[in-house]
Amino acid sequence: MHPLSSPESILIKGLKALSLTHLTEHLNAFMTYLSELKKWNRAYNLTSLKTDEDIIIKHFLDSLLYLKAMPHGEIRVMDVGSGAGFPGIPIKIVRPEIEMYLVEPKRKKAAFLRHMIGTLRISNIEVVEKRVEDLESMDVDVAVTRALFDIRDFCKKLSPVLERGGILILSKGPKVTEELEQLGKADLNYRVLTIAIPLTDIKRHIVVIKKSTSHGSHAEKGISYNVWQSPQRSSPICFNLECRLRRAGCRGFEGCPGFKARP
Repeated sequence: MHPLSSPESILIKGLKALSLTHLTEHLNAFMTYLSELKKWNRAYNLTSLKTDEDIIIKHFLDSLLYLKAMPHGEIRVMDVGSGAGFPGIPIKIVRPEIEMYLVEPKRKKAAFLRHMIGTLRISNIEVVEKRVEDLESMDVDVAVTRALFDIRDFCKKLSPVLERGGILILSKGPKVTEELEQLGKADLNYRVLTIAIPLTDIKRHIVVIKKSTSHGSHAEKGISYNVWQSPQRSSPICFNLECRLRRAGCRGFEGCPGFKARP
């Protein structure tokens, strides 16, 4: 990368490499994110990366690799161990229709996440200041994490909050094969996408694990993943993130303020 490249030009090149449309509002949101992250980092030590180029490439663009494995449509996504918002906030900027939960137990990091949500005026997103072990049933469609757990532990911890037919997405390094071998005969379907972070030679192994929709026999690992469909759920649906009934599985009902029928 040329040392005089502006942050905006680096981001645009990276988004083009990922075949993502770079709207003006996306660029503005990412530049605000960059500025606020550097400002808060002086006091809160949110990231070890210091330069604009490193933050854009190794945080923003790296986070967007998850989109290569994510279903389309209005899905519910949980970012486990969100930290400074990666990969959840970059995903939400580019895919605003996603309902996002940022799970982060550390108070200072959770405070930064809430600050960014307010600063960027992001809607349909919530910070969950809890450990993943303490989560109540939330029935999300996708759970993502960024080098926080090994594959086996992530599957075990997230199984209670993931809907049947939902998926887990992890970004792993070169030891991904060893971790997959440790899964043994688990009732899981998985695939691995090997993708380079744009503008670098750094390879990421995006592991996509699909939770079985049936009980009993082990699922075959040779299943085709050529086309991913958004999970089918009943209509209507509730958009009130604060409602306890919603967390218990309520999809909304006519007369409730959170009710919205699907088209």
